[in-house]
Amino acid sequence: MATHKLVIVESPAKAHTIGKFLGRGYKVEASQGHVRDLPKSQIGVDIEHGFEPKYITIRGRGEILDRIRKEARTASKIYLATDPDREGEAISWHLAGVLGLDVKDVNRVEFFEITNKAVKSAIKSSRPIDMDLVNAQQARRVLDRLVGYKISPLLWTKVRKGLSAGRVQSVATAMICDREHEIDEFVPEEYWAVRGKFRAPSGEEFTTRFVSCDGQDELRSAQETEQVVKRMKEAAFSIGTVRLGERRKYPAAPFTTSNLQQEASRKLGFTTLKTMQIAQQLYEGIDIEGEGTQGLVTYIRTDSTRISEEAIAEARTLIGETYGADYVPEEPNRYKSRRSAQDAHEAIRPTDIARKPERVKASLTRDQFRLYKLIYARFLASQMTPAVYDTLSADIVGDGILMRASGSRLRFPGFTVLYEESQDDAQAEENDGMPKLTEGEKAELVDVDSDQRFTQPPPRYTEASLVRALEDKGIGRPSTYAPTITTIMTRGYISRENKRLHPTELGLVVTDMMKKHFPDIVDIQFTADMEDKLDEVEEGKLDWHEVVAGFYGPFSKTLEEAEASIEKVEVVDEVSDIPCEKCGAMMVYKMGRFGRFLACPNFPACHHTMALLKYIDAPCPECGGRLIERMSRKGRKFYGCEHYPDCQFVSWEQPVKEKCPQCGGRMVLKRGRKGEVWHVCVNEQCRCRVEAENGGGGDGDE
Repeated sequence: MATHKLVIVESPAKAHTIGKFLGRGYKVEASQGHVRDLPKSQIGVDIEHGFEPKYITIRGRGEILDRIRKEARTASKIYLATDPDREGEAISWHLAGVLGLDVKDVNRVEFFEITNKAVKSAIKSSRPIDMDLVNAQQARRVLDRLVGYKISPLLWTKVRKGLSAGRVQSVATAMICDREHEIDEFVPEEYWAVRGKFRAPSGEEFTTRFVSCDGQDELRSAQETEQVVKRMKEAAFSIGTVRLGERRKYPAAPFTTSNLQQEASRKLGFTTLKTMQIAQQLYEGIDIEGEGTQGLVTYIRTDSTRISEEAIAEARTLIGETYGADYVPEEPNRYKSRRSAQDAHEAIRPTDIARKPERVKASLTRDQFRLYKLIYARFLASQMTPAVYDTLSADIVGDGILMRASGSRLRFPGFTVLYEESQDDAQAEENDGMPKLTEGEKAELVDVDSDQRFTQPPPRYTEASLVRALEDKGIGRPSTYAPTITTIMTRGYISRENKRLHPTELGLVVTDMMKKHFPDIVDIQFTADMEDKLDEVEEGKLDWHEVVAGFYGPFSKTLEEAEASIEKVEVVDEVSDIPCEKCGAMMVYKMGRFGRFLACPNFPACHHTMALLKYIDAPCPECGGRLIERMSRKGRKFYGCEHYPDCQFVSWEQPVKEKCPQCGGRMVLKRGRKGEVWHVCVNEQCRCRVEAENGGGGDGDE
């Protein structure tokens, strides 16, 4: 006898939250992700018969399915409420197959936010399973399986066991390797910068930069620079053209998945994986004191910047009440999504704009609070007025030399009272106030200095800039970035050093092999075109079997040629000067999840390993020993004494060797949003802040 309605979601946390909203008459069960998948022991794709996948129940899901079947037998209605994306649609399809449900039944439910109102509304708006979405996921899964299970065994045979290749991971690795080659091949060019300090008739001083001398706009040698400096010291300068203007800085759009990962990396130091794990927790629901369990943010896998009219109206009201009418634009700010965006979901935003971060702080972990605050501030700022700056640019001329002064003053802060977007490798903005300058007046040279510089190679990728590059090139989709980066690090293809991604010797070898024998797999345009085809499958414009067949024909021929021509490559481990404590062999450098470590070359006969110790240039404040940079079990960096456990000193912030100039207390390293570095006193009564002279110092030898 039917006694209840059954709702099936993916995670136990989501089940707990939704169960409280629906109350009596409903039972909510969690599938804990996919319940069926391709087998690990074989390719699982019938290449001879239309590339049909052979699905099996995932190991460990049997008991879960038995429990779901039991509840389904007595349910009057079954709702499939997995995530609202391709993967979620596929999970619902698999569940429908297991439970004997017709895909045309109106039992598919989507939650774009997990709140009481949204959940109950979604239950009333159920629909049939979207087979176009399912087929797009099947096509991606089959393509990835064909690439992985056909190329990976070649890598095992020709390079070493445990390697893998993939449509997105191989392209990402290749991009990091290509950047390394660019850096290696870069030839720096010398140039000189000249700055002049001038005094206006008012007595105020201002700084200028060199623009040209007799029409020449570049100084390429010390000799040229010395001549210019000499002429400047002898010249009479006056104020030339003065340009007054206004600059408006507009707020960034609310977060999509990729720019949430980028900004959390830049502002919070989170890895892409950590960002998505915490964001998932905020989406699925947190037990908020006085409110019960609530989903704090909308669905976190989205490439859309669209916001609902209701959310916009609530944000505009709150902005007006909190900051005043001047901070509310006449019309709501609307943002264009990327051309390739599916626009199925809203951008990531708080589910309730009245739920301010400080109000729920006590119910959140430190990292949950920081990420929620970031999402909240970004969304609210996106609906505020622009910041307005008064700008001034003035030419200072004398004896054929043109110098230029420029600066700006903030007239109205707009959205910057709440939030400013960070940028990778950004230079600090020139934002100095300027004195009043009048054309034709004299300008007295007070001082002039010059310094030699060299053009710089492109910077190595950070996780944030790699995500942005993958998105810009149309590689992968928002949900793939975090697992892709995690995979290529786990495989030992890349390492993370000081937040920069470096290719390992193994990564370079495998990428060179892939480029030579499987050029399409690591070709950016080919991979982006395949993503477009998968989108067309999702839109019902292409048959997924045809997409896979079109790929596999040329791929199989390439595979045959590669199997016959690839020669075995030996990746030689770098030998250290440290002997193994167990057997005496000289240990070699290996790559692990948290970077390089030392291992005995006689593995598996000898299993001895050692961590590489990274010392910082600061003594332990308790015993005077050396401080070591370490990693916690959760992957968070901290600093401890080399004499542990005899000395228990530990700090989450990097200590520096300088003492506080005001109280003599201990100081730690702090970095600003625009790259500035400070030494800050840890004494709460002091909190003295001193700008670091050498970019922060700190790191010693490994």
